[in-house]
Amino acid sequence: MTDAQETAAETALRTAGGAPPDDGVAAEEAPIPLLEPREGIPPVVADAAALAAVTAAFAAGSGPVAVDAERASGYRYGQRAYLVQLRREGAGSALIDPVACPDLSALGEALSGTEWILHAATQDLPCLRDIGMLPSRLFDTELAGRLAGFPRVGLGAMVESVLGYALEKGHSAVDWSTRPLPEPWLRYAALDVELLIDLRDALEKELDRQGKLDWAHQEFDAIVSAPPAAPRKDPWRRTSGMHKVRRRRQMAVVRELWTTRDTVAQRRDVSPGKVLSDNAIVEAALAVPLTVQALTALPGFGHRMGRRQLEQWQAAVDRAKALPESELPQPGQPLNGPPPPRAWADKDPVAAARLSAARTAVSALAERLNLPQENLITPDTVRRVCWEPPAEHSAEAVGAALAALGARPWQIELVAPLLTEALAAQP
Repeated sequence: MTDAQETAAETALRTAGGAPPDDGVAAEEAPIPLLEPREGIPPVVADAAALAAVTAAFAAGSGPVAVDAERASGYRYGQRAYLVQLRREGAGSALIDPVACPDLSALGEALSGTEWILHAATQDLPCLRDIGMLPSRLFDTELAGRLAGFPRVGLGAMVESVLGYALEKGHSAVDWSTRPLPEPWLRYAALDVELLIDLRDALEKELDRQGKLDWAHQEFDAIVSAPPAAPRKDPWRRTSGMHKVRRRRQMAVVRELWTTRDTVAQRRDVSPGKVLSDNAIVEAALAVPLTVQALTALPGFGHRMGRRQLEQWQAAVDRAKALPESELPQPGQPLNGPPPPRAWADKDPVAAARLSAARTAVSALAERLNLPQENLITPDTVRRVCWEPPAEHSAEAVGAALAALGARPWQIELVAPLLTEALAAQP
């Protein structure tokens, strides 16, 4: 057992109740509402001169920089940033409008080498990358909370349990593409970075106390070095309610309607769900209507929809109906990896036994370490190793297989012995 395992297993952690022992607020104390940024709401940076001033100020600042971004999910097409918030010692806070200032690469370069603090970094990094901002060093407070064993890792919950302050979260799902942005929204946005540096410092102490700080650094480095996600194959297959669609012709209707909707949404810069709901797509696929009149009778295609729109959707249905059999989509997605675990017992009982033993061992270790199983090792990694194990059932060979699948050294050290033993399991 490693020192970290002993620390996590033997220490009576208060993280299970929500707060580290030394830096957190007592569980019975009411959180203090955080109502205003320390220096007030900063003006929104919306021109080149103001951006240059902010860039210079943050370049001259000291210590890590807190970063956040607001998107307009559910309102606009894609995941672009509509507001960027930063805070750094010596520079204060800044709110930047990336619509008016779409190139923030100079700011990104000015912060090169500085540790960036983000909460749930993988959500914001893609939209930050699009405007020229990408960290070389990172501290993710949400991931740190997971590794430290906090039961709730949203920013509001973490700030409350660790620092004793209550953040107002009423504007998290608003349309951030609105211009001008209302003052209450700007206040909310500024407060989101107000305490990130304090939260980072407290979590670093807690991770160090638990012997997990090196694990966290490895995880943060992996996020920074990860390439941009590849475009999803056949994204139309993720239409909500797709499980109801069984026939290939019906699947073709989903594909045509989804593709048409995406084109319209991108052209209008609105969320696809505001153009046509997933439920309407599935209803049309199940019915395969012959005429616009028949389409109008289906849920989601009611009287509020104009004749031109209805004809557009019916044309998509007609295209799917006209496709030759050879061009219809195949049911299910091509497997890139093992089959679903529920099928293992029939396909390969020995592999099923390996997977069962591995899951049990990983679950027990994650519980002892007080962290989520998926952070100890991803379920997909466990499945792949159990389905196609290395020829040599040794910890070294298993470790090499884990490394090839992207596992970090700390994960390999802890998990490779468990999987090595599990690979010997029999039905």
